[in-house]
Amino acid sequence: MLLLTGLTIELALMPVVLFHFHRAGFYGALANVVAIPLVTFISMPLIALSLALDLMGLGAPAWWLVGQSLDLLLTIAHFTSGQPGAVKLMPQMDGWAFASFTAGGLWLALWQGSVRLWGLLPVAVGALALAATPAPDILISGDGTHVGVRVRGEQLLMLRESRSDYARDNLRELAGVDGETIAMERWHGASCSRDFCTLGMQRGERRWRILMARSRSRIEERALAAACDQADIVIADRWLPRSCTPGWLKADRRLLAESGGLALYLADAGVTKVAEGRSGHPWWVARGNQRRKAVSCTAAASPQACPAL
Repeated sequence: MLLLTGLTIELALMPVVLFHFHRAGFYGALANVVAIPLVTFISMPLIALSLALDLMGLGAPAWWLVGQSLDLLLTIAHFTSGQPGAVKLMPQMDGWAFASFTAGGLWLALWQGSVRLWGLLPVAVGALALAATPAPDILISGDGTHVGVRVRGEQLLMLRESRSDYARDNLRELAGVDGETIAMERWHGASCSRDFCTLGMQRGERRWRILMARSRSRIEERALAAACDQADIVIADRWLPRSCTPGWLKADRRLLAESGGLALYLADAGVTKVAEGRSGHPWWVARGNQRRKAVSCTAAASPQACPAL
């Protein structure tokens, strides 16, 4: 019964955890078979005994036993989370897929009899939508400083190596990548100088050429314009001159100030902006002049292939 209860809880909470944290655990139900009896029959009675003995000043030995039981509980947790496949990262779930999971779960919980089984239909639809959710190929932070490029499914290239793990872990979660990150300059398919990195990527029938700025050093405009002409995507944490016209997208400070972070899906030439989900919130204010339309694509790109930002 503990195992079945744990599995039910894991399945019920998994859509919520995936939607908010892009990760799900798979061995929690098995760990709870040991952890729940440990807490129920050992840790909690020992805590009650320790509190009672504290009234007479004799609680120290009992509290030592409480500490041992909690250390054992933590050992079980660390052992379980350290097993291969214990945690699975997934890309960002769509809102309607999460709503489908929620509606199906509520139907299963509130109805009785055979009619409740109809709740499995929206749950199945949500599961299929989650399985079909594409992982972004390129992730760009709101200031253009951090760029993550997904290669070979389970590897993420980082433009800059940050001292903080926050930016790296955040990009890994959004990309659904379990593997370690790799510095862009160490990747065999990338060419990096002190100021820029160039990277070629094959997605579908098209090969994309990406130009990414690494520094804010002054660059001769004519040389920069020539480099932009050879690139499909240019990413920079600086304002780029109008003479920089890549083939598809110019994600510089001018664009990022209004769009926020970007997720690029190269197979279907799709772009997702942070501002799309925040513009209706009173605390979200796009930096820069909101009346000015951001120039994201060149005239060479078709409206279908390049959505307006």
